[in-house]
Amino acid sequence: DHPEIQEEIYRKDDRLLTLLKDVYVESRDPPVQVKDGGGEHLPCKQEETRITKLGQLEDLDVKKVPKGKISIVEALMLLNNHKLHPQIWTAEKIAVEYSLELTEVNSLLEFFIPFAVQEFPKETKKAI
Repeated sequence: DHPEIQEEIYRKDDRLLTLLKDVYVESRDPPVQVKDGGGEHLPCKQEETRITKLGQLEDLDVKKVPKGKISIVEALMLLNNHKLHPQIWTAEKIAVEYSLELTEVNSLLEFFIPFAVQEFPKETKKAI
């Protein structure tokens, strides 16, 4: 708002510029040193896990998963169970059964649909 302040800000000061040209800064990082553990052990955060619910497909997947997560085989099983029996396998029951958030289960059921294999009768194969 004040023109004299704006003029002072943009005015070139030759004395300060010559002093600035004499300044030289050199910077180096200190050498990296690997610290020896030396008996100092920090406690690590224990991740809470649960045993997977795989039934007959147990050999196909991992045995333990962190709470709040599911394995791929479990995901396929719960999606198939919900598809076959939606009145029994509701989002709420799945969330409790697999230790998941209800919003995540709702998203999973909405956006991921298991494939359905359909075979065409032999007489219609020629038409295709």
